[in-house]
Amino acid sequence: MTEPPRPPGAGDPGNYPPEPTSPGSYPSSEPPTAPLSGAPGPGGYPPAGGYPPPTGDQPPSGGYPPAGGGYPPSGGYPPPGGGYPTGGAYGGTGGGFASSEDKTWALVAHFGGAAGAIVSGGVLGWIAPLVAMLARGNQSPTVRAHAVAALNFQLIWSIVGLVGWVLSCILIGFLGVFAAIALGAIFGIIAGIKANEGQLYRYPLSARLIK
Repeated sequence: MTEPPRPPGAGDPGNYPPEPTSPGSYPSSEPPTAPLSGAPGPGGYPPAGGYPPPTGDQPPSGGYPPAGGGYPPSGGYPPPGGGYPTGGAYGGTGGGFASSEDKTWALVAHFGGAAGAIVSGGVLGWIAPLVAMLARGNQSPTVRAHAVAALNFQLIWSIVGLVGWVLSCILIGFLGVFAAIALGAIFGIIAGIKANEGQLYRYPLSARLIK
């Protein structure tokens, strides 16, 4: 009885048919290709031959400003003309005044108005500010500002004091006289202290009669 034919290699020991292999288990027979120049390799590594040299338009390493002061200094640039203004409200020397003479006339306007209100019974406190404005106001805008502020205040309360003296015959007027003396003296002294510090004091209970 004859034996049926066997597949090739089925009966030979050690000669088994080759097993199928999964794709990708073994390297391809084709040689690997190199990545393009300048493109990163697999996994983010540098390309073959390294990165191209810098062209000079990249920011400096670490974020530091370039040599030579390319960024503005801390606090910004100073204004044209050199430096920032110093002194008080008006700049210059002498505690905010352009000169010591300007400061003296500003103090005359304020302290003189207070003294005039006390001496005259609240009627003539406007004389010292008027003198300061006429004597120095045309040469110095700072002195004029101080003198005008004192003059407007003292004029208002000099009028109140004058009316109080007129009405003093019925005793009510003494209230106006006392208010003119007290307020003229108190606020005149305060304004003088502020002027000594280089500041323009704005009188309360005043009106802009003189500009």
